[in-house]
Amino acid sequence: MEKVRLVIISGPSGAGKSTAIKVLEDLNFFCVDNLPVVFLPKFMELAAQSGEITKVAIVVDVREREFLKDFPSVLKQLADSGYNVELIYLEATDDILLRRFSETRRRHPLAEGDSSLDGITREREVLLQVKMAASKIIDTSAYNVHQLKGIVRDYFSGPAQQEKMNVHLVSFSYRYGIPSDADLIMDVRFLPNPYFVEEFKELDGRDSRVREFVLNKPETKEFIERFVSLLGFLIPNYWKEGKTNLTIAIGCTGGRHRSVAMVDFIADKIASDKCIIKKRHRDIERQ
Repeated sequence: MEKVRLVIISGPSGAGKSTAIKVLEDLNFFCVDNLPVVFLPKFMELAAQSGEITKVAIVVDVREREFLKDFPSVLKQLADSGYNVELIYLEATDDILLRRFSETRRRHPLAEGDSSLDGITREREVLLQVKMAASKIIDTSAYNVHQLKGIVRDYFSGPAQQEKMNVHLVSFSYRYGIPSDADLIMDVRFLPNPYFVEEFKELDGRDSRVREFVLNKPETKEFIERFVSLLGFLIPNYWKEGKTNLTIAIGCTGGRHRSVAMVDFIADKIASDKCIIKKRHRDIERQ
């Protein structure tokens, strides 16, 4: 009997779990929101016996209350039973969560009459063990609903049985923080900065003139040769170990010039019939 694929979605209230589970439903996952974790092994057994359910997505969060203490043992039980379990933890900064609660006028489930920030703090403590067990952490702070849908859809559009790895290349600004969902991080602030060239200052790394400025530097050419060689070694070995999604974040000071040019160029250099390359410029519109 073929084992059913299980995706567990978790994270703090307001981080985007409802959006993520709707996307998985559109991708033909059998979705259950807030099933007590102690019932999960039996549920998976019944799903496997049905012969019709091949993919299951479950939301686990603070609504589990006392059941959450059983989560580590249940997760181990599922893994020992041979299920393909992926735990995706959606994260967001405190200020973003506060803004989302303010916009929706919802009360935080753990606020208990206090401020929403106190509730967020309590929730992070309660979910700490869940987060530590996550196979993937996605920071949704910089995404709107439509962008988050795209991220989740891209992540799960390459199922484990597909013979290609999804490689996500992300440009970012160190000013706004390192993407928490990055598997590999590369700092290109050692390269000459087009921002200080007057004619390039208001452009970005997609412009051919900025791209040429960055890519034609001797240090850039040597860096590309070394970095592409490293990726050529890492990607097939990650794939061999069962990793189907790899996120490579390339950062510079402003996230608009060097990192953008490098992401676009590296994407072309590592493209192959073994990878599905996806690009995203996280901070290109920020000033």
